[in-house]
Amino acid sequence: MKVDLNTVKKIAHLARLEFDEAGAEKIKNDMTQILDWVEQLNEVDTEGIEPLTTMSSEVNVLREDEEGEHLSHDRALSNAPQKDSDYFRVPKVLE
Repeated sequence: MKVDLNTVKKIAHLARLEFDEAGAEKIKNDMTQILDWVEQLNEVDTEGIEPLTTMSSEVNVLREDEEGEHLSHDRALSNAPQKDSDYFRVPKVLE
């Protein structure tokens, strides 16, 4: 597939790219090579081949959720550097 300079300029405008005429010519050649390569990939017979979703064959091992002992409100606040009644005090982040 051939890419012309008008197409390159339109794509550059949409992508907010700026370059000179020599750069446009180089990008035109590069885009033409990329699209030719993609056309070659379309010719490959992929019938019966499952799509690849990950490069790793490892399976994530999950455990069952178990309810356990939780930290009480008073005990959690006992470790707070600053507290105000029933809440943690933190430095102001937004003005």
